Amino acid sequence: RVSGGTMNRIWSLLKPVATSRYTALVLRVYIGWVFIYASMSKIPYPAGFAENLAAYRLFPYWSVNVLAVVLPWLELIVGLFLIIGLRTRAAAFITGAMLAGFTIAIVINILRGAKISCGCFDVVGSDIGWWEVFRDLVWLTMIVQVYFFDRFDWLRMGGTIFRTRAGDSTPA
Repeated sequence: RVSGGTMNRIWSLLKPVATSRYTALVLRVYIGWVFIYASMSKIPYPAGFAENLAAYRLFPYWSVNVLAVVLPWLELIVGLFLIIGLRTRAAAFITGAMLAGFTIAIVINILRGAKISCGCFDVVGSDIGWWEVFRDLVWLTMIVQVYFFDRFDWLRMGGTIFRTRAGDSTPA
């Protein structure tokens, strides 16, 4: 059993990294690339992705084709926004909402015992499992860190590269 004092010492060592804007920068670029990569196999093959979405049995039939077209483009757009630093809080929020939705959909189908492909990075893949849940929760944790601690505004009007947001007392 770990004592409270030990946890405080561990947190005092991890806090500077966990709350760093540089950590947020690295994480948002990483998650941005993940989402761009995920969109690349779905955008050219919306029919295959629609089959994956339909297999989850969570969406009304009429919405599957719309989601199969819209979701990959949304993944691409938020990925680009995260990488270039444009509207990063909004992009992080949308990314977090998508990750939460993906995780819930996977958990529901694992509990149902469904033997379906994730559809995450390829229209054909291995069956869903707890690994995908764990992976998505780790990414969700990363995006929460980005949401709260990212302080770089690269494309802000009147600003310069690596300018910090107003109210942030530390210089870039």
